[in-house]
Amino acid sequence: MTYSLNSRKVAETTAEWLRQRGVDKREIGELVLFLQKDYFPGLTLEECLESVDRVLSKREVQNAILTGIQLDVLAEEGKLLPALQEMIFNDEGLYGCDEILSLSIVNVYGSIGYTNFGYIDKMKPGILKRLNEKNGKDVHTFLDDIVGAIAAAASSRIAHRMQAERETDELVDGG
Repeated sequence: MTYSLNSRKVAETTAEWLRQRGVDKREIGELVLFLQKDYFPGLTLEECLESVDRVLSKREVQNAILTGIQLDVLAEEGKLLPALQEMIFNDEGLYGCDEILSLSIVNVYGSIGYTNFGYIDKMKPGILKRLNEKNGKDVHTFLDDIVGAIAAAASSRIAHRMQAERETDELVDGG
């Protein structure tokens, strides 16, 4: 039998695993609003959530989410190679593969996402603070960066759309 990707199943699985790992899309939307509110004062949480949904609909994003969550789960279960197990379980500061995987999400909407990601990764507002806490059993080494990357990508999407709207308005107004 020939393998055939079931995109709907992958999207559903991604949404389910985010829920199982305690990630609510609303919390990601709040991160987007946190990143963009100073640039677009009229921005609503609903617009942010719509942008999060669009990011989550991308296959490349779903692939990164599922890969990162799987590695976190395997680390919780102690099923990784010993050296890797220690680094991921303890969220080793010099282990950068979690950020590298997340950059594949950030890059979906262009280079502006990199600055958004770096900022939110450093600040760790909202859900990122909770995901980054170490309790000795839950591992979110990949997930905290993935959630930040989703928010950064959704923020970039908003910035690009707002700029396009501005340019359209200028053309209509004769500018």
